[in-house]
Amino acid sequence: MKPLTLAGLTTRPAQTWGSVRLVPLVRRAPVPDLRLHRRVYDEPSVVDVGDGTVYTSFIPHAFVATWTDTDGPAAAYGTRLLEKDDAGLVSRNLPIKVRRRMARRVAKDRLRFLPLHLAVEGYLALHFGGPEIAWEEWSQRALRGGLSPRSERTYLGLAVQGLEDALGIFEVHPGQCGVMVYVADALAAAFVVPHPDDYRALHATLVEDLFGETIYQYGLLNLPAADMDVRIDGTRVRSLADLRAQAGRRQAEWAAFHDEVMAGELFDPDGTYQAVQHLNRFELGRFLPSFSLRRENHIGEAITDKRGRVAYLKSFRLSDGQVRRGYLLTRLAAHGWNLEEAATALGTNAAGLGMRLERAGFGYLLCQDVLDHYRAQHRRGTAPEKR
Repeated sequence: MKPLTLAGLTTRPAQTWGSVRLVPLVRRAPVPDLRLHRRVYDEPSVVDVGDGTVYTSFIPHAFVATWTDTDGPAAAYGTRLLEKDDAGLVSRNLPIKVRRRMARRVAKDRLRFLPLHLAVEGYLALHFGGPEIAWEEWSQRALRGGLSPRSERTYLGLAVQGLEDALGIFEVHPGQCGVMVYVADALAAAFVVPHPDDYRALHATLVEDLFGETIYQYGLLNLPAADMDVRIDGTRVRSLADLRAQAGRRQAEWAAFHDEVMAGELFDPDGTYQAVQHLNRFELGRFLPSFSLRRENHIGEAITDKRGRVAYLKSFRLSDGQVRRGYLLTRLAAHGWNLEEAATALGTNAAGLGMRLERAGFGYLLCQDVLDHYRAQHRRGTAPEKR
């Protein structure tokens, strides 16, 4: 799998409302044979992950990807004649089956998947099985059940102050197929779809997406977005052609700054990617970051074509606490869950690592007597706190 990029999408001038900045992404031409639409749900659901694990969640909607076998244009579902069994594709609240999978084919050319649940499930499943070797420090609970139960806190987009207003006020650009959402100039989410009509239909669903604690807090603080207005040098303008050239140059400068600086850490070159479903010449997959403590960390899901071009994308920025939990789990797994070896690699000792695990919410993985011993060492000041 080639590294994910936003190639084929052009950045347009941003619009700001308080602390919220929306950056439109425009395609020169839509992805020709893939369409995306929404299926509405109105009751809690039990989601079957597929390995015997289930969880209960309120799911406001699913996305349904429809594709064709040719390279010709694909029509939106609303312009097609539907079979009787496809009546559920109309956009209204419907009764639903209680159990469903993250991503499930509902027809030969149609896949229903739960937006962001695929990405979040990948993060929650990170080394979910727990210790692979029964080292004496690990509790029987950890050895038998791993990290179960595993939970994380997220916030609905409606709870992010200013986001709903911004989505209602801002214009949708001609040809717009995506958006980058910033709160206090922190990249909160990326959303990309195959066709401009899909984006217009799904633009407002961002308020029903999940956002991390960092983004929620930035919204509460109401920190203003930085002034990034560009100025045209009037002394260089002598005609409409000069003005057009100056405007084009400033737009190109803004797009380069956004893509390289503001959104430069959306995709982690050291992260991992997992394919989940194949849709003819497309592939649905999810990605995880490397959990570096010195950069932004985003999880997400994407549909790509054979050339690696992103047709669909939805991302979620992890909070600092979520990054630390992922960091600890990946370092433990890399050292076979041996506390001493992992602690040495992290520049601390076993007691220091034990305290970091407890602060991260993983104290239950350690035997109680071992955890008590580490606490005593920490109180005596013998557990260094290096990262």
